[in-house]
Amino acid sequence: MDGDLGDFLRSRRARIRPEEVGLPSHGRRRVPGLRREEVAQLAGVSVDYYVRVEQGRGPSVSDAVLDAIARVLRLDETEHAHLRALARPRRPRGRTATPAPRVRPGVRTLLDGMDRALAVVINHRMDVLAWNALADAVFHYARTTPEERNVPRHLFLDPTASDFYPEWHAVAVQCVAHLRVLAGRHADDRALTSLVGELSLKSEDFRRLWADHPVAECAYGVKRVQHPVAGLLTFPYETLAVTADPEQTLLVYTPEPGSETAERLALLGSWTSAVAAERR
Repeated sequence: MDGDLGDFLRSRRARIRPEEVGLPSHGRRRVPGLRREEVAQLAGVSVDYYVRVEQGRGPSVSDAVLDAIARVLRLDETEHAHLRALARPRRPRGRTATPAPRVRPGVRTLLDGMDRALAVVINHRMDVLAWNALADAVFHYARTTPEERNVPRHLFLDPTASDFYPEWHAVAVQCVAHLRVLAGRHADDRALTSLVGELSLKSEDFRRLWADHPVAECAYGVKRVQHPVAGLLTFPYETLAVTADPEQTLLVYTPEPGSETAERLALLGSWTSAVAAERR
């Protein structure tokens, strides 16, 4: 995505005050944070070279230079990896059609065997590819189209999302931060670029958050949802790589044993099974 490297570096320069890195702070500044020449000085490169890096028009940047810039801008591990991905984007693939992602039968069997946790498989565009019965009971994936089974699209374009997620803003920021990581890793994915464009066009909230350039992995945490039948549900979650399919991730929401959420989820599962049996 054109301009992402420059946007990212400018956003990180803006959050560091000169005095924090031992530079004098005097006179008015047109923009907050460090100037380009200050980053270049601290990283040990010429101003012209740093400007070309930030504008994405320089030659392949060495690990040493990227490491120095990351050190100056105080990037964490995820931001550092994101910088490398943006500085060295994948070459665009040909215009061949992208095959529909498939979840292996063994992974589907694993999902179905989880009867006390919600489990889904998502890809690098955050499309939900497969799910188990409890996940469907909470998120109603079977009632939606493949296009609607996309995490950021649901969060920003579904008017019911803010009611479903009591902490919607925090979830939205986390989603955009993770999408930024994925977009950096898969800069050659036209469908992912199209998704970002669609959300930017249709959602003011997404546009604002995307412009802030948050970057973070969503490997684990806690998510709360307000289910229309079961009420408030709290789920610690973990993400696990599907080793044989590197663009797929297993996301598992597991309620604390004996918690109110676990009890409510068990009742919801029983109720859902009973309704399904009546419809057969």
